[in-house]
Amino acid sequence: MSPAKKAASYLVLFAVVFLFGWESASYYILKNSAETNVEDVSPMAAFSSLIASPDSGRADLSTFWDVWELLSEMYIDEKALDNKIMVYGAIKGMVASLDDPYTVYMTPDETVEFDQSLNGELEGIGAELTVRDQALVVVTPLKNSPAEAAGLAPGDIVYKIDGNLTAEMTLFDAIKNIRGQRGTKVVLTIIRKNMDDPFEVAITRETISVESVSMEQKEEGIYWLSINQFNDNTFPEFQKNVQDLVLKDPKGVIIDLRNNGGGYLEVSVDLLSEFLEGKVQAVTIKRRDESLNEVRYTSGSPSLPTVPLVVLINEGSASASEIFAGAIQDHK
Repeated sequence: MSPAKKAASYLVLFAVVFLFGWESASYYILKNSAETNVEDVSPMAAFSSLIASPDSGRADLSTFWDVWELLSEMYIDEKALDNKIMVYGAIKGMVASLDDPYTVYMTPDETVEFDQSLNGELEGIGAELTVRDQALVVVTPLKNSPAEAAGLAPGDIVYKIDGNLTAEMTLFDAIKNIRGQRGTKVVLTIIRKNMDDPFEVAITRETISVESVSMEQKEEGIYWLSINQFNDNTFPEFQKNVQDLVLKDPKGVIIDLRNNGGGYLEVSVDLLSEFLEGKVQAVTIKRRDESLNEVRYTSGSPSLPTVPLVVLINEGSASASEIFAGAIQDHK
């Protein structure tokens, strides 16, 4: 395997509590506790621990507080001043200054929405999105979703949402604007490769139930397993299908990860454990401090260790999908 391909099978984490798979081999989320109530903490108390001498290695936030005081004393619309929103905005700005679309800060409300996107059910149009070259791009429309019915395709650039430029939104802002109550409509302005002009697509939002795993027999003894996400439901659904599969004495298995934008790292390791013999290395978690690197291993109790296996991926396969495919390839 080339170094570039092999790199896709490693997950690098720093200040991370969740894996988020939309585009790259790993998606990093700085998640704060939903229980934290910033309104209960004064702004000065929230940041005072960071104000220190240059020798301490911590930031001097005196300029931050100068601007805070100016806003507090002079901003024309006093009702618009909300300590919690301002603190969240400051943190978002700090993280955004890294200019890395895969490193983001989520507020408690955004964290709840993120969790819902990986529990298999949400209200929206049913499309996985990412930021690529500073553009909002469709990774894949989910199967049997309003997005698929409307003709959205992998690689489409979402230029506007209800007339508002996506270039002026964060990824989470864009997702929040596209999602909404079932039965309501959202109008997306799409730029598509090989088409001269942008075009509009009106999509009615629905409740999206994501089926993680589906199976069918392609020909005698050859079974096709499609995995659409690595979410909370994936491994139980996969195990159920594998139990049925073992009884059929399959000649070969096709794992279809095309347009699977990923999900939880742990789920990819669980699935690898069904195919790889022994407790073997599934993925290396690398951190800036190499002494904190971690290796995740398979369980050593595979259900299908000797069945011939094909794994299908494409440009829409990301994150946990790349980890699964890379590990299968590494272990031949």
